[in-house]
Order: sequence, then C-alpha cells, then structure tokens
Amino acid sequence: MNTRTPLIAGNWKMNLTLKEAETLAKAVAETATRYTDRDVLIYPTFLQFTQAAKIAQGSRVALGVQNCSAEKDGAFTGEISASQAKEAGAQFVLIGHSERRHILKESDAFLKQKVERVLEQNLMCMLCVGETLAERESGHAEAVVLGQLNAALGQLAPQLWKNIAIAYEPVWAIGTGKNATPDDAQAMHAAIRRRVSELNQDIAPQLRILYGGSVKPDNIGALMGKADIDGALVGGASLKAESFAELVKNAK
Repeated sequence: MNTRTPLIAGNWKMNLTLKEAETLAKAVAETATRYTDRDVLIYPTFLQFTQAAKIAQGSRVALGVQNCSAEKDGAFTGEISASQAKEAGAQFVLIGHSERRHILKESDAFLKQKVERVLEQNLMCMLCVGETLAERESGHAEAVVLGQLNAALGQLAPQLWKNIAIAYEPVWAIGTGKNATPDDAQAMHAAIRRRVSELNQDIAPQLRILYGGSVKPDNIGALMGKADIDGALVGGASLKAESFAELVKNAK
C-alpha cells in the first residue's frame, strides 16, 4: 500500500509582483488548511520569498527556493547559497529544473555540486529530471532520465536519501499545454523508483516522485491515480489561487 503523503508544489518561476505574490501566498495558506492529507509547497522568487514566508508562517505551506549556488559562499555575484536559503526559512531547494539545464546549460556535474550544498544544510532537495522530445522520440527517454538521476544521486550516502524528492518533468510538456499520458508518466516514475531501489532499497518505497509538465486541475486526478506518482510540480496553474486550489483539491 502506498503510504506516501501527496505533495503539490507550485513553482512561481519569474512571475508575479510582490503584491500579487502576497495575495497568492495567503490564498495557498488557506487552501492548505482544508486538505490535511496532502502537503503543499511553494517556490516564490528570491525577492518574494521573505514576504511569502511571513504569510505562510504557522500554516501547512512549506517554502522552497527555486535554485541555489554550487558554492558555499564567496564572490559569486547574483547567487544565493544554500545556507542563506536555510537562514531565510526555506525547507526545500529546487535543483536541475529543465529551464536551468537547457536554457542556462547547467551540467550534471554542476547540479551534483548543488545537491551536495543543499544536503549539507539538511534541506530537502527536489531534483528535477526529464527528457526532450527528440530524446523521447529516439527511444532514449529512460536512459536520459536515469542518467541524470545517477549523475546527481548515484554516490549519495544512505543517510542523506531522506532529504531527497524527485520531480520528473518531460521537457516537451513544460508550458506547452502537452502532457505525458498518465500511463507514460507512471512508466517513467516506476523506472525511477526501481533505480532508486537499486541505490537504496529502504528509501525507495518512501521517496516521493512528482510529475511536472502542464499539470492542471482536470488532469491531476488521473495522474495521481497511478501507483508511483506522488504529487505534482506545477507551473502556470500555480499562479492563480483558484486553479491551484482546485488542483490541490483534485490531487487524491
């Protein structure tokens, strides 16, 4: 039986004014109080984070940052460190989102360093993995995804796995309106869990694996009905209080 608590994470990306972020954070906090059998997480921008954290304080909403530096501290203009994220109140750090992999060209080796920085601070690391359309059509989707997983987590010490969550986000489905079918998503989630089981047999049944890629209120239920899909990393639908509330409601 799957005893993993569903997790719905809203990635706000580079959106919203501070006022809009405050309004949305209040609405998300209210939504989270109504569904105590699932967890809710938001990733505001760095500039919105402190205010969102104040609003969410005492609620059931967890806070995360969208990225952190691969370095501990120092002369790295424009970056924030994992320790600074922790001090600000972050509980999660999103690492390896496809936009950072493919637009900003962050390599597997670079992302492994970021994972290490996050775990040094005892924060939760949500590692994103996913294939492009060309990689899927060529039949290499699973190899690509498991390669990304191996590169970041293959040498991870057993005691650190408790601070890992994984988000599978097919690159071709992010912000395109397309999404993997529930069966396609389940197949990849199952492959990820099998690989995690090879790396750490004890943690695999507990590890939460989220699906990301044009998740909406009307498709979250079918996705969550699959055995190995434990939640969603949501982009556009997380930017409006009504759609995110409906999505959390349907995430059974």
